[in-house]
Amino acid sequence: MMDDRTYRILKWTAIAFGVLWFAYEGYQHFAVREPGDMAYLTANNFFKDRYYKRAEETYRDALKEAPEHQPAIRGLANTLTQLKRHEEALAVINNAVKLDPKFAGNYANRGIILDHLGRHKDAISDYELSLGMDNDVAKGMHWLDRLLYNIQEIPPTVADRLAYLKKQMTLPESERVLRKPDLDDKQRPYEQ
Repeated sequence: MMDDRTYRILKWTAIAFGVLWFAYEGYQHFAVREPGDMAYLTANNFFKDRYYKRAEETYRDALKEAPEHQPAIRGLANTLTQLKRHEEALAVINNAVKLDPKFAGNYANRGIILDHLGRHKDAISDYELSLGMDNDVAKGMHWLDRLLYNIQEIPPTVADRLAYLKKQMTLPESERVLRKPDLDDKQRPYEQ
């Protein structure tokens, strides 16, 4: 059985952790945010929950508040990709590349879009560029995200798709299989 001193220590430890958690959540809620941040965070939740139409609207709201909000631009491009509006997505991601040419994820996502558009050689170039800039692009979706969003099979990564395309490009043109819609649709955009 627990003695009185141990009980008091445990009780005050639990109270302290509760107060700290409440303070942290309050800070996160009321912290000064840049224009567009709250709309971006809301849109990102819609995107992760696969409400792509709502995500698109909310990313656009974020961009009305802050037209150069990089995460919102990338999120909008990823959303348009999921909605299979690839030409629009390409225009948006090209804007992201122009605004932040040093972010590897922009090139990875542009490669995915180009891949969907059938521009496989351009996709290979962007995949290689993104992997050369940041090897973390090759990691793909984190296991915890897969668990939280009930994604049971590991989606193909940028590195997986690059290897597949390079292998196919070595074959005669008549034997190449560059599109596998079921598998291609499982490829997730790069997220930081």
